[in-house]
Amino acid sequence: MAENQRMIPVVVAVLVFSFLSSLALGRSLDSVDYVEVLLEVKNSFTEDPRRAIHDWNSDSQEYCSWTGVACDRDSAVVALNLSSASLTGFLSPSLGRLIRLATLDLSSNRLTGTIPSQLGRLSALTALFLHSNRLSGTIPFSLGFLYSLRVVRLGDNPGLSGPIPDSFGDLRNLTTLALALCNLSGPISSRLGRLTQLQNLVLQQNQLNGPIPPELGNLANLQILNLANNVLQGEIPSRLGELSSLSYLNLMSNQLKGTIPGSLGKLSGLRVLDLSMNELEGEFPAELAQLSELEYLVLSDNKLSGRLPENLCPNATKLGYLFLSTNNFSGPIPAGLAQCWSLTQLDLSNNSFTGDIPVELGDLTNLTDLLLNNNSLTGSIPREFGNLSILQTLTLYRNELRGRLPEEIGRLRQLQILYLYENQLSDEIPSAIGNCSRLRMMDFFGNQFSGSIPVRTGELTQLNFLHLRQNNLSGEIPASLGNCRRLTVLDLADNRLTGGIPATFGLLRSLERFMLYNNSLDGGIPDEMFECQNITRVNLSNNRLNGSILPLCGSSSLLSFDLTNNSFDQEIPAQLGNSPMLERIRLGNNRLTGQVPPVLGGIGTLSLLDLSSNSLTGTIPEDLSSCRSLTHIILSDNQLTGVIPSWIGSLQQLGELELSSNSFSGRLPVELYNCSNLLKLSLDDNSLNGSLSLEVGKLASLNVLNLAHNQFSGAIPASMGRLSKLYELRVSQNLFSGSIPVELGQLQELQSALDLSFNDLSGGIPLSLASLMKLEDLNLSHNSLTGEVPRQIGEMSSLVTLDLSRNDLQGQLDGRFSRWPPQSFAANRALCGRPLQPCGIASSTKRRSTLSSAAVVVVSVVGGLVILLLLVAAVTWIRRWHAKRSREVNRASSPIGHRQLITKGSMRRELTWKAIMEATCNLSHEFAIGSGGSGIVYRAELPTGETVTVKKILHNNRENLMLQENSFVREATEKGDVYSMGIVLMELVSGLMPTDRTFEGDMDMVRWVRSRMTSAAAAEREASLDPVLKPLERHEESSMFEVLDVALQCTRTAPAERPSSRKVADLLLHISLRIASDELWKESRTI
Repeated sequence: MAENQRMIPVVVAVLVFSFLSSLALGRSLDSVDYVEVLLEVKNSFTEDPRRAIHDWNSDSQEYCSWTGVACDRDSAVVALNLSSASLTGFLSPSLGRLIRLATLDLSSNRLTGTIPSQLGRLSALTALFLHSNRLSGTIPFSLGFLYSLRVVRLGDNPGLSGPIPDSFGDLRNLTTLALALCNLSGPISSRLGRLTQLQNLVLQQNQLNGPIPPELGNLANLQILNLANNVLQGEIPSRLGELSSLSYLNLMSNQLKGTIPGSLGKLSGLRVLDLSMNELEGEFPAELAQLSELEYLVLSDNKLSGRLPENLCPNATKLGYLFLSTNNFSGPIPAGLAQCWSLTQLDLSNNSFTGDIPVELGDLTNLTDLLLNNNSLTGSIPREFGNLSILQTLTLYRNELRGRLPEEIGRLRQLQILYLYENQLSDEIPSAIGNCSRLRMMDFFGNQFSGSIPVRTGELTQLNFLHLRQNNLSGEIPASLGNCRRLTVLDLADNRLTGGIPATFGLLRSLERFMLYNNSLDGGIPDEMFECQNITRVNLSNNRLNGSILPLCGSSSLLSFDLTNNSFDQEIPAQLGNSPMLERIRLGNNRLTGQVPPVLGGIGTLSLLDLSSNSLTGTIPEDLSSCRSLTHIILSDNQLTGVIPSWIGSLQQLGELELSSNSFSGRLPVELYNCSNLLKLSLDDNSLNGSLSLEVGKLASLNVLNLAHNQFSGAIPASMGRLSKLYELRVSQNLFSGSIPVELGQLQELQSALDLSFNDLSGGIPLSLASLMKLEDLNLSHNSLTGEVPRQIGEMSSLVTLDLSRNDLQGQLDGRFSRWPPQSFAANRALCGRPLQPCGIASSTKRRSTLSSAAVVVVSVVGGLVILLLLVAAVTWIRRWHAKRSREVNRASSPIGHRQLITKGSMRRELTWKAIMEATCNLSHEFAIGSGGSGIVYRAELPTGETVTVKKILHNNRENLMLQENSFVREATEKGDVYSMGIVLMELVSGLMPTDRTFEGDMDMVRWVRSRMTSAAAAEREASLDPVLKPLERHEESSMFEVLDVALQCTRTAPAERPSSRKVADLLLHISLRIASDELWKESRTI
């Protein structure tokens, strides 16, 4: 007891000391120089564009009246509010000296830097607002010591990183913690479950990971829980169903798995539930149907499956938004959805729903958006949809809907988006569609709609997207579409539309995409369309349009321009070069004339240039060297001349270069081999010469190399063996000599063809070619190859076509070669074995046999000489006949006089029966310019500008049409005579006449024979022989094919490429001598 009494003075002394100390401390705190502190805070702001703190200065000591400052009765600063003042700068550590501060609001400014740890001294702070700035660094741990805090809002600072401080779990008075739109990481601390006063926990759009702490289920006062757009994993804790005050739950866009807890059905006050964009599985929880206050239910983009409950809304009469898209729900759409009468938006798209669309959905008269696309729905579109009077969006695309679009669609006066594409809807588009006056987007692509485009479509003046591609629409394009002046996309491609493009399209000044390809449109482009100056993409390919393309060149914003396969003529307009962002120009297969416009070189973004199959002349302009982005240059089948420019080698992105069928000459520039990305190089059918450089091996990316039909000489470079990606190699009809490089056997990807035919190659066939295990076509014919055929060639399982004919090969063929016809090995004198004649038959020694053989040889030689004499006589007669007829024509065509309209050898195009008939109005008499005993001569002016004469002659009481090869030329030419001989040879072997019904459309006798002679199928080749001559022995059939080969040489398009008449006679004599030799061989076998 006494001891306790002795302690009393000590305790009293301690209490007195503590009191005095705290009193002294209080006095020191009360002595804060607020002017000094606030001016230090002001100095931390570098810009004040709104003059929010202009009155903060040392001249005024009334700091409590400064903007944004609030004080208590003791003149202590208790609140500082400078939000939305556009301040820049940083947070001053001096803020930590405002020890009585209860509210700090610097939100919605442009503050940078870190949050000072000194703020942890503000023990009186209840509200901290620093959101919507540009703060960075981590959240100070010291903020967790501010136990008076009720509101913390630091969100919308994308630079804030690191974890949520664990100390925040001690802020027991906290009601709002908002840290959204930052870059916070790490797990959500389970200690946050201790914040029992918390009402709002907003952490969305960070990088938070780990599981959702089940301890959050302790937050009985929580009303808003937003953890969306993080990287949270694991399952949704079932304890979240204990958050009895919760009205908003958003867990979207995480990596949550497992099923949706049925306990969420106990959240009786829940208005918004968003679990979308996770990996949730299982069926739709029936318990969710008990949420009577639910307004938004979003479960889209998960892996939910099964059927939807038939009665989704027994109590959820407030449900206005139901989004279940992009799951695996199956079965029929429940008709019970009609009980969700408050629904305004229903999205069931991207699932596996089947069956018909319930007609009951037509009772949801509050619907503004109905999305059922990307399912497997069948049946027709319900007429009851006409009851959805305020519907704005209807998407039914990518289903299996059939039938017609109901007329009731016209009752949807508020409809703005109508997407029905990729179904099987048919019949006509109802004209009532014109009643949908607010329609902006209309897409019927990929259906089977037929009939014409409704004229009333032109009443949809709000329309900016009209897509009717890939249907069966016919008739003309209604001119009323010109009233849809807001159209930015007009796509009517892949239909059966006819007629012209309406002139009213010139009113579509907002048009950006103009697609009419794959129709049967004709006529010209209306001049008015030059005013459509916002067009970016044009595709009118595969029509019958003609005239100038200038009206489509008014825009300077073009990105792609495709008019291929039409009949456009005139020159390519220079205005096409006015679009600096143009990427693709495709004008192939038209009738364009003139030169390649140099202005195209000003288009730096140009990647594809296709001007093939026109009548362009001149050289490739050097200006194109500026188009460094070019990946495709396609100029084949024109009349271009000159050399291949060296600057092409500077186009490092070039992947395709097609210059075939022109008149290019000279050597290949070595710079070309710098195009390391080149995939396709086609230079065939030109007059290129010289030898190939070893540097061709640098084109390591090459897939296709075609140098056929030129005048290249020298050896085939061994470096070609380095072109390891080569798929097709053609160098036929050149002057290559030497042996076949063994390195070609390294081309393991070679598949389409290896064609070295019609050269002067010698030596043996390299065994290495047998290693080309993907090769389908091997042609080494018409060379001077010797030696035996490697048996391994016959073992190439992929090889479909093989032609080794007309060489000097010898020896016995392996039995595996019997799968190819004899023609594949013809004209190799010392070659035998199947499919040729057997080997090992000894020659007869009997005198009778020798005499008989000699007699056959003499007869054959004499017969050959007779053929030669007959051919010479025929040539002489044909030339005299041509001269006579030329004089008759010149006399009969007095308006033309003796002017030479086409010079010798200038005709390079193959003219078709159709073209001649159109040019002469089916051989009308008004085009006749002369007549004789054998027929009538007509004058034909072709669309190309060429003028030719055509003669209709009688041959064995049958009409025959002959193009006069030397049109209006004063003298007949030898090459014209050779052409005639080729036609005669074709008639003799095929048994057909040039006017036979076999030759329809663009097909004529020469094309018909060539197509069959180049076919890989033996039946096709045999079809070119007169059936009256059959059956034929193998050697006879081979000889007839050789005659047709000669005929094809005689009828080459360019006269300069045809053999002389003497050469023809030599070839035929060679064939006749070989026939005689075969007869001797046959006779030797029978003796």
